[in-house]
Amino acid sequence: MASHKGTAEGAAKARLVLLTLAAGQFLMALDSSVMNVSIATVAEDVGTTVAGIQGAITAYTLVMAMFMIPGGKIGQLIGRKRAFMIGCAIYGCGSLTTALAPNLPVLLIGWAFLEGIGAALILPAIVALVAGNFAAERRPAAYGLVAAAGAIAIAVGPLVGGVATTYFSWRWVFAGEVLVVLGILVLARPIADAVSDVRPRIDLVGTALSALGLGSFVYGVLRSDEWGWFQPKPEAPALLGVSLTVWLMLLGMGVTWLFLRWEARLVRQGGEPLLDPAMLQNKQLNGGLTMFFFQYLVQMGVFFVVPLYLSVALGLSALDTGVRLLPLSATLLAAAVLIPRFLPDVSPRRVVRSGITALLLGAVILMAALDADAGAEVVTIPMLLIGLGMGALASQLGSVTVSALPEEQSAEVGGVQNAVTNLGASIGTALAGSVLIASLTSSFLANVEQNPAVPASVKSQSAIELQSGAPFLSDLQLESALDEAGTSEQLTQEALEANAAARLDGLRAALAILAFAALVALFFTQRIPTTQPRSARR
Repeated sequence: MASHKGTAEGAAKARLVLLTLAAGQFLMALDSSVMNVSIATVAEDVGTTVAGIQGAITAYTLVMAMFMIPGGKIGQLIGRKRAFMIGCAIYGCGSLTTALAPNLPVLLIGWAFLEGIGAALILPAIVALVAGNFAAERRPAAYGLVAAAGAIAIAVGPLVGGVATTYFSWRWVFAGEVLVVLGILVLARPIADAVSDVRPRIDLVGTALSALGLGSFVYGVLRSDEWGWFQPKPEAPALLGVSLTVWLMLLGMGVTWLFLRWEARLVRQGGEPLLDPAMLQNKQLNGGLTMFFFQYLVQMGVFFVVPLYLSVALGLSALDTGVRLLPLSATLLAAAVLIPRFLPDVSPRRVVRSGITALLLGAVILMAALDADAGAEVVTIPMLLIGLGMGALASQLGSVTVSALPEEQSAEVGGVQNAVTNLGASIGTALAGSVLIASLTSSFLANVEQNPAVPASVKSQSAIELQSGAPFLSDLQLESALDEAGTSEQLTQEALEANAAARLDGLRAALAILAFAALVALFFTQRIPTTQPRSARR
């Protein structure tokens, strides 16, 4: 009887720990997606422009990218639980500051800086705390649920943001985050942690190099839509005739190489590195990190493209857009929970390959289904497939990466893992957006050039305007702009038809590049192990 009671108490404690860590992951992923549908409202409320709010989103991503690896190391030095709780407290202060922000500078301090620093402490700690609180055979399910919580936050973000902005205020989202943080801090008591007796000094040079390297690369990627990937867009900054995007990415790669060389030198001298470069030579860890990169590249690309189709091409509200993404959340959660539960001995490699294949099929089916006469229902089956694929990957990859190295390095693994996922997410969004706009521009210009009813002066002006970056316009937005310009009814109708066709071409092109990325990922699954880890490696 006592044994049964102890088992029940242990199970309840494990569920509470998992709920707390999943809530932390959910909170970290919610911000960007929840605000994408409210950018214009936020900009007006704090007295800035849409570009200013987009800059705040960029800055949040950038701060996380710069400090993710140092954040993992701090967790190793002061304890993962302490880093998690300190990160939550900083994040909560950032959310409160954002909720009360009267202007853009205060918004940047709260949202971009404080929340970014908090996330850099929280996310690596979550990876390590799952490893420290769950036996090896239970980790796939635990990591699956935690990862599913983050992905679901991205999927339901537009719905939450739409409800808050429509019926209350966008500020209530951040006020709600403060309450969630307080709940996490209260519920975090049962979380077990192992604090090292060793208190080495943190590598400040390595911290600076890693922040500069990752920050430069990610910033270049994030600005690629505005500056151009290679050829600079009109009036965009350039060096030697090449877009600054290229130079920042090259700078980032060069500084990251210097960072790894510096860390290797510290190891040889018996110092305490921020990151031991030897861990990156581990085949299993490399395989898991590669899959994380491709998963987030495709995942965030899809979360960029599909809402655009629903909200702009079809004119759905933020609420209806969020509802159409719910099938993805359902299959994602089901796969993340049920695969470890009913197939505990399944080959991780087989599950990962199946997950990547589901992502590929979902992107291809959606690409084929997009049509001028198609409705919102065409996204349902692709969303079910993509959610299934994301859930399958979530159920395996966290356990694959952490089990590749001794448990005491789990915080370092968490830092690297989240840096890689952040990089994949940034590239996925930027790549999908760039391909979409480039294809839309090309298609629209081709339709205009082939139309004899369009005057030559209009064709010339269209080419000049579109070369600086074509906006992804709804029919209502384009019609309003043409009415203001005094365009004839016939030309307006022809422009609307050309825009609708170009939008679909752009969406198909973006989905095609994401499908290609999923296909490439299949060639890198060989490094994923074929057996489940059964005990923590020492």
